[in-house]
Amino acid sequence: MDLDLSGTWRATQSTDQLRRTYQLDSFDDAGWESLPVPGHWQRTPEFAAIEGPLLYRTRFDTATDGRPMGGVKAAANSTARHWLVFDGVFYQSDVWLDGTYLGDAEGSFAAHEFEITDALTSRSEHVLAVEVSCAPQRSPKRKRNLTGVFQTGSAWDRGRNPGGIWRPVRVVTSGPVRIKHHRVLCATTTERRATIRLRSVLDTHAPGEVTVVTTVDGDVSSTVHSLALGENQLEWDVVVDRPRRWWPHALGDQPMYDVEVVVLDGDGRPSDERATRIGLRTVAMRNWITTINGERIFLKGTNQGPTDHWLGECDPKDARVDLELARSANLDLVRVYGHIARPEFYEAADELGMLLWQDFPMLGGYHRSTRKQAATQARTAVDLLAHHPSIMAWSSHNTPFPAASTPDAPAPRSFTGAALRQQLPTYNKSVLDRAVSRAFRRADGSRPVVEHSGMVPTLPALDTTDTHLYFGWFHGDERQLPTFARAWPRMVRFVSEFGSQSVPSELDDSLDDSFGAALGAQLPVFDRTVPPTAFPDAKAWAEATRHYQAMLVRFHIETLRRLKYRPAGGFSQFCFADSVPGISMSVISHDRIPKEGYEALTAACRPVIAIADRFPAHFHGGEAVAIDLHVVSDLRVPISRAALTATLTWTGGTQTFRYAGAVDADDVARIGTIQMIVPEVDGPLVLDLDLAYDVATDGDSHDADTGATATLHAPSTYRTYVLTGEHDH
Repeated sequence: MDLDLSGTWRATQSTDQLRRTYQLDSFDDAGWESLPVPGHWQRTPEFAAIEGPLLYRTRFDTATDGRPMGGVKAAANSTARHWLVFDGVFYQSDVWLDGTYLGDAEGSFAAHEFEITDALTSRSEHVLAVEVSCAPQRSPKRKRNLTGVFQTGSAWDRGRNPGGIWRPVRVVTSGPVRIKHHRVLCATTTERRATIRLRSVLDTHAPGEVTVVTTVDGDVSSTVHSLALGENQLEWDVVVDRPRRWWPHALGDQPMYDVEVVVLDGDGRPSDERATRIGLRTVAMRNWITTINGERIFLKGTNQGPTDHWLGECDPKDARVDLELARSANLDLVRVYGHIARPEFYEAADELGMLLWQDFPMLGGYHRSTRKQAATQARTAVDLLAHHPSIMAWSSHNTPFPAASTPDAPAPRSFTGAALRQQLPTYNKSVLDRAVSRAFRRADGSRPVVEHSGMVPTLPALDTTDTHLYFGWFHGDERQLPTFARAWPRMVRFVSEFGSQSVPSELDDSLDDSFGAALGAQLPVFDRTVPPTAFPDAKAWAEATRHYQAMLVRFHIETLRRLKYRPAGGFSQFCFADSVPGISMSVISHDRIPKEGYEALTAACRPVIAIADRFPAHFHGGEAVAIDLHVVSDLRVPISRAALTATLTWTGGTQTFRYAGAVDADDVARIGTIQMIVPEVDGPLVLDLDLAYDVATDGDSHDADTGATATLHAPSTYRTYVLTGEHDH
């Protein structure tokens, strides 16, 4: 058992004078403030406005301390080694024990450890002193901290500093050989056999032979290795015959395997061990079309930031709730946006069969000094997460250019101008991203690596990027997306961001004449899309923002699903649930109350839907119109007969059309085309679609929810499908 050093520590803001003496045994910290570890220092009232650095101190006694001590006491023999382990620190730290400097560490998501054998065997009373810094990143072009969304943009941080010792601090005991780094991943899988690839870095204080015992689901194998003094890298494979393969929830079950590695010293005694749960599956992506275990899947996804900005305080149940909500919305994929989440998030994704697109925590522009550290942390991310079958891809860098995403400086409206600027070589795109992507590929050859996210793939060198398309928000009108897709199909192979802001209903009564500017609202964009001046009060405007978001989300998804595999491989809407209260692009509020956008997302992502071509903003009486109708099916079996009823309604009239056709498994089919002459009347033109279908395998009839995904009702004037008289312009 570990010695857990969590609890109440002492802390104060760092100064040059205190740095010289705070680590000494004799230093008096009685006047310092108390704060919890794990935690974030700004959560303690005395440090709420402090940006750091902070000095931390705690005392512990390995002989009399009431905290768990089994690991230290159990290692009484002379070959025992002791390690001080920090499971997570935002973002940099310098560590002292009993006045002796142990070293520094950088990186927020992975553990850092220091050997303290001599200190723990020489005395029982100890003083641990740590300086923690998480410097504000004020320049969007020259950031140095690899903290992703926690210190970039307005969607999550709201000016908060995540600094602190946010995960437990432990003293761990091993034998003479320590497993310092450990990696487990599924290299290949077929119906007949799977290969689990393992890599361990073993640290020994004396050369000699060790035995590595590997147990996979009860099957035991062992190998003998000769180790040199210091660190030794071992790699080996374990083959599993007739594996139970892991599948995303839409395709199958999620069996998991237990993998245990035990290192025996020269006397045959256990020296150190690691236990991991892994799912066996293969993932591939070609032309942005993904296959899992050789089975093609169109990825319906969303982006999710941290469950809460204060990551150290997240309830593990909350992370699971978000994934369950995503699965209930018929989604297959969650993009872990701009951060690495808590361990419980990945465990829940494995169990629920949710695929994860894992971002490396780089967002925007970075300083030239970050390249080496970024590559190191990329390898660490693979060690930490590679065993999770839910992770289907690594993404090296999101928007590798300084994006103007603050409320008072929205992204430029000119999509063409932004596209042209992105073609120029930059340090971030041309050097940093390649280094991080290379580190991912070398550490994990079993998954796709997305080199850049949010770039415009016009040059061959940028063919490894997905796209962000904010039609109807930052750029143009949402009706432009189908035309844009026809003109530039490479841009819709995988759209990883789209959406618009909306006001959560909880804020309706608290808005004032500022219309939420202090809450993150991008008012210059709202002035073009849902202008506050068009509504009688803030509450009516807030409701309209939710209507607009639902409409935009729905029609983007329908357009991309209609292009399924020709050429679109999927999408991920931006974004899912809020990390902090405010006005954002999420479809679920910080209080986990779904907005209308969540309902639209859920309906548009049903396994089988009917889609009509997007209406123009206005019709004119007497003109001829043709509206194509498609049925999209994600089912793994053909639909032998899809019966589609389309009803057009206008002022004083209605007309019904009926169509039928077949849809291949996992495919799209055009069922029919509405052809009509627009009546010479004013008012809205509303289209309702009802779909029923028979599955070819058993002939059972499946009745779609009437109008759930295809009813084009328009409750607000700015998005009504208007039928105007021929002289009314």
